[in-house]
Amino acid sequence: MAFAEPLSSGAPSARANWAPGRLSPVTIAVLAVLLTAGAAAILLWMGREPICKCGTIKLWQGTVMSSENSQHIADWYTFSHIIHGFLFYGLFWLIRRVTGLPISVGLALLLAIVLESAWEITENTDAVINHYRTATISLDYYGDSVLNSVSDILAMALGFLFARFAPVWITVAGALAMELFVGWLIRDNLTLNVIMLLWPMDWIKAWQGGA
Repeated sequence: MAFAEPLSSGAPSARANWAPGRLSPVTIAVLAVLLTAGAAAILLWMGREPICKCGTIKLWQGTVMSSENSQHIADWYTFSHIIHGFLFYGLFWLIRRVTGLPISVGLALLLAIVLESAWEITENTDAVINHYRTATISLDYYGDSVLNSVSDILAMALGFLFARFAPVWITVAGALAMELFVGWLIRDNLTLNVIMLLWPMDWIKAWQGGA
């Protein structure tokens, strides 16, 4: 099945009945770049730093308790964004399965980029930044650099594409492995991040701080 065809439903006739609006791989790639560039432009307009204030660009930043965390290309939270891609693929697969909407893989990827970009923009508002600083152990967190946000969007897209081509059990096992490994190593992961963002718990904060 071509990348721009609908998400698989196991019904060839259903796929054949849908043709209008199908996007070519080149169109998808161009739109993906434009959407990501648009998100970067909005973040710059919001006053976010293009790169780390330290003036350098690192491929990997492994120290969580650092003002350079979320400032470079990749860090421990990159794994969370890969899992975002898994979840978005599953979400659009489920929407198509339940509703019968002819959502192509390419369109689903573009919608996933829109959602991830919206999160990156929301995450870098003063309200969310201050919430992270008060409700979690991220006292040195002052928002992501634009470079890091763009890299996070790319990580999500890579996760989406992995879920598109990998067997379901490998995708699920990969997500669980990343959550457990990162959670054990830095006492934080996507699950804990969501919990502490929506329902902060003192005992989790204390455990994350090493108490």
